[in-house]
Amino acid sequence: MRNTFLVSLLLALLSAFSLPSFAAATKAAGDLPVTTVSAALASTTVNLNTADAATLQSSLAGIGKAKAEAIVAYREANGAFESVDELLEVKGIGQALIERNRDKLAVK
Repeated sequence: MRNTFLVSLLLALLSAFSLPSFAAATKAAGDLPVTTVSAALASTTVNLNTADAATLQSSLAGIGKAKAEAIVAYREANGAFESVDELLEVKGIGQALIERNRDKLAVK
């Protein structure tokens, strides 16, 4: 019984000390301006007409080295992409892959 009491007391003390630091961390994260978050999201888009194979591979889900190189090769052979959906012309790229990455893709 005494051990249970000591364990409960220790748990209560640890909880009391961890709550203020958790609240401070939550408040600091919640104080980010919206423009900072928007700028971070905007910088994650990949321009299909300027990105190199390494950028495509690292930024897009389901795009490995071979597919990234195929995208660059298609662009070099056929000119700039006119739309994101033109990626369907690249061998190995399907509609599901485009939809998974559509929010990260841009054609400028």
